[in-house]
Amino acid sequence: MDIKLKFFGAAKNVTGSCYLLETNGIRLLVDCGLYQERDLKQRNWDDFPVPAESIDAVLLTHAHL
Repeated sequence: MDIKLKFFGAAKNVTGSCYLLETNGIRLLVDCGLYQERDLKQRNWDDFPVPAESIDAVLLTHAHL
């Protein structure tokens, strides 16, 4: 079984949690939070790191705006 985990947010900061878990041909997005730190807010308007249509499911672990 090949499992890949990519970090797209909340690495070295508090907000912006966003992870992509890929296994057995399934792509699961874990959270997709907004950046709230003043210095990082511009990241909320960046292009999404993967095509949205390629995601099979989204798992929210806690409340997001």
